[in-house]
Amino acid sequence: METSFALTGKGYVIVAADTTAARSIVKMQIDQDKIKELSPHLLMAYSGEPGDTVQFAEYVERNIRLYQIRNLYPLRPAAAASWIRRSIAESLRSRNAYSVNLLLGGYDTSSHTPNLYWIDYLGTVVEVPFAAHGYGSYFALSLLDRYHDPEASLEEGLATLKRCINEVSKRLVVDPGKYKVKVVDKSGIREVEI
Repeated sequence: METSFALTGKGYVIVAADTTAARSIVKMQIDQDKIKELSPHLLMAYSGEPGDTVQFAEYVERNIRLYQIRNLYPLRPAAAASWIRRSIAESLRSRNAYSVNLLLGGYDTSSHTPNLYWIDYLGTVVEVPFAAHGYGSYFALSLLDRYHDPEASLEEGLATLKRCINEVSKRLVVDPGKYKVKVVDKSGIREVEI
């Protein structure tokens, strides 16, 4: 029962993911970080099949780092989203498809804008102002639709995220428990407490 949320605001992207690793009815871990930092201004929340998610996240992280080493500058969020979409689409047409859903958030230091991309296991990518994956998305998307403000301050964005987390905790059959929340803005990536 994985859940991840993300939303943009005035100069930032907030990404949150639950920290529970479960299989069937068994919780195996309650402190797993499902948000991978890909570069100083780019992060990715992942969910899906346990083996696929970790392997694909590390594959993406290493290739984006290799690009930065070869070209002396990091990929911008839009270029990273396109490369990730292509990687998923290519794996889908092979015998070893990755079953991963991603929320890619980043801050474009060239245009000084926050970007958020919703990517699913079929290689679909779309730039969105807010997004969610997992069972929690059934409850959170309506709240994000109602309360999201693209000009909101970081505190207002965190309050909207807290509203989503509370609603999922209250209404979902199995409460995901704790969440890890990270913010990316012009200063880089940092973890915040909710």
